[in-house]
Amino acid sequence: MNRIERFRGCLLGGAAGDALGSPVNALEWPKIEIKFGSQGIIDFAPAYGITGAISDATQMMLFTAEGLLRAYVLGSSRQVCHVPSIIHHALLRWLTTQDYPSLIQVATDGWLIRQMELGPRRAPDTTCLSALKVSRRLGAVAENNSKGCGALVRVASCAFFANAFDYASQSGRLTHGHPTGYLAAGLFADILQRVVDRQGSLEHAVTQSLDKYGHVPGMEETRSLIERVMFFFYEEYTPSPQRIDDFAGGWGAEQVLAIGLWCALTARSFEEGVIAAVNHSGNSSSAGLVVGHLLGAQYGAAVIPDRWLERLQLRQVIAQVAEDIERVPRDYCGVGGEFDEQIELAYPAS
Repeated sequence: MNRIERFRGCLLGGAAGDALGSPVNALEWPKIEIKFGSQGIIDFAPAYGITGAISDATQMMLFTAEGLLRAYVLGSSRQVCHVPSIIHHALLRWLTTQDYPSLIQVATDGWLIRQMELGPRRAPDTTCLSALKVSRRLGAVAENNSKGCGALVRVASCAFFANAFDYASQSGRLTHGHPTGYLAAGLFADILQRVVDRQGSLEHAVTQSLDKYGHVPGMEETRSLIERVMFFFYEEYTPSPQRIDDFAGGWGAEQVLAIGLWCALTARSFEEGVIAAVNHSGNSSSAGLVVGHLLGAQYGAAVIPDRWLERLQLRQVIAQVAEDIERVPRDYCGVGGEFDEQIELAYPAS
């Protein structure tokens, strides 16, 4: 399987998990069971008035990817480039699509911001909104103590660049001030990168990532939960709605990442993993997104069920972003690289 298939699988898979979980997000498991049956939700259902709708998480994931691509245009043309600041600019562009003003003037060029389907509000993360609305300087870190999952769920595209952990954690700090909130995002991007680069199994990717970053100050909560997940995996203790609810509430960044890893590690297929991740009483769309990114990166877009992919909102836009990222050299780290005119036209460095 080539890299582009892994890129497509990762981004489309995350969006599919997001869309499957959105109709039951924050709905308690007994109510999900009553509405959809003993298996829970297994097919797309209406959310935000649309079947197959993505949430704000996938919207912000796309704008994070745009920021990384604009950073590449700057860096490859030998201009000054602080990658987290460029991502910040892209997230502020997303903020304006939600009809909120930005205190910092942002450019309105480029093709992504013109995608009308990205505009509707999808219960946008309140921490992200609050932090972005008061930003007065690009690259400034958030002044809050939030460890919600709003940073984690948008960083998948960081996995395709050399400094995955740094880009994800630093861009996470733009909106989330608690170390758990942004370091869990960094760890997720690093695990994803190891999967994309085919550095062994998902189990190996998790253990290697923990070995490298697990003792970074502030990673304690995340490391503790993931170590419990690895114990569950080795003991063949599989997730169920009740077990997930007993394990974690599913709202903090470390909880969403842990639930996603548990479901991905124990799944026998992409479909099984995503279905397990969304059927519980917590943040179903975010847990589904994490599993979709992980298993999509591991197995490629071909494993996403056709019945989901055909109805997935913005699937062509998401696939195009994956193809654009694939044009960037894997070792790009904020400077250098061969200038690509096609990328510059789509992601102008204004």
